[in-house]
Amino acid sequence: MSLEFSKKLAAHQTPIPGVVLYDLPVHGDNRGWFKENWQREKMVALGLPDFRPVQNNISYNEKAGTTRGIHAEPWDKFISVATGRIFGAWVDLREGPSFGAVFTAELDPSQAIFIPRGVGNAFQTLEDNTAYTYLVNDHWSADAQGQYTFLNLADETAAIQWPIPLAQAELSDKDKAHPRMADVAPMPARKILVVGADGQLGKALRRTYDGDTTVEFASRAEFDLTSEASFTGRNWKNYSTIINAAAYTAVDAAETAEGRSASWSINVAAVAHLARTAVEHNLALVHVSSDYVFDGALDNHDEDEPFTPLGVYGQTKAAGDAVVSVVPRHYIVRTSWVIGEGNNFVRTMASLARKGVKPSVVNDQKGRLSFTEDIAAFIRHLLSGDAAYGTYNFSNDGPVKSWADIAGDVYEQSGAARGDVTGITTAEYFKDKAAAPRPLFSALNLEKARSTGFEVVDADQRLATYLKLETDKA
Repeated sequence: MSLEFSKKLAAHQTPIPGVVLYDLPVHGDNRGWFKENWQREKMVALGLPDFRPVQNNISYNEKAGTTRGIHAEPWDKFISVATGRIFGAWVDLREGPSFGAVFTAELDPSQAIFIPRGVGNAFQTLEDNTAYTYLVNDHWSADAQGQYTFLNLADETAAIQWPIPLAQAELSDKDKAHPRMADVAPMPARKILVVGADGQLGKALRRTYDGDTTVEFASRAEFDLTSEASFTGRNWKNYSTIINAAAYTAVDAAETAEGRSASWSINVAAVAHLARTAVEHNLALVHVSSDYVFDGALDNHDEDEPFTPLGVYGQTKAAGDAVVSVVPRHYIVRTSWVIGEGNNFVRTMASLARKGVKPSVVNDQKGRLSFTEDIAAFIRHLLSGDAAYGTYNFSNDGPVKSWADIAGDVYEQSGAARGDVTGITTAEYFKDKAAAPRPLFSALNLEKARSTGFEVVDADQRLATYLKLETDKA
């Protein structure tokens, strides 16, 4: 047998990002040979994306010199050889800095290669009766074919050194007519879809991704989470990720009949629809959670703490988290005391300070502020790095404070007296008022967020910057 016996499974990076060449163990004896051509668990452990193949294709080629390509399809491929040998050539035809990068290699049954969406694929058979096989993670359709990108096999820029000159090779007329590199329209990257893009976090995400054409923002009018048409009217094959920045956050109103219905509709039912969409189309789903999933009995909450929500809002956020957690590729970003563009506690206190009002503020609820610009930056960090999927607590850093402490900081930095703020207990503040129960301790453990390499900004530092901008606006 000509194949190397019992070769170790190994992965080799190539000059094209995402294109990985694999050595496959081949076991042979006097009867022939056997190999595991595709073994999901082992391949994923080596770093192959869990690309979920749905179809297996075989191309049988009778003559040496048969040459096919260069085709870039809108799906991923895992390519190997069943019999014979090929010379493979791959050209990056995706938008971006690696456009035009080339990699070539000879493949026999002891090798395989992973080709991401948008990388042009071609091969030339080096032996008669060569069978070339490949797994793909989407089914062919007329719509998909319209998204193909082609490059001429003889393109001078790619300058592929075909072992058998193309003039002597077997080519189709279609392959001969494909355009040169200068005339190729690069395949656009899959997009990130941000839903709820008109809220506080959505606006921060707009600023964070400003100028990035791979991110699409949808306001409620453009993507209504409660409407089936929003989901069915979109080609999800063009997306890689959904960021859910939408939520029902009226904590007290959620305790009413109307609010309870709205809270469950937006925070649970709509989230379930997003989760189902993510699973069906192998998308990553980023979902923003809340400290309200806990009852505040502990003074420091980590990601593994069991849910103990006190009110309807917290119950719906906990239910939404549970739904998202079953999506294979998910990030749940759990925050507390969110401050961004729009009405919020800090802006209210700054306004009262300017007006000379002396408020009573709750002093027995303790936590940390989470500024939306930092939440947005952390989400981008998770998506652009290699952080493991799962739940991450995130707020700004620094000492744990009460709402009254923070109000005092705002007053002091706004030129008013800290003493103008009077502390009051939650029970006193809500006496004779219809209000949802609130956790008394909302501080989140940030160690897991820090472990990703993200620098968590101190809340006091961010508050000073925020108030200066508010003062400049005023």
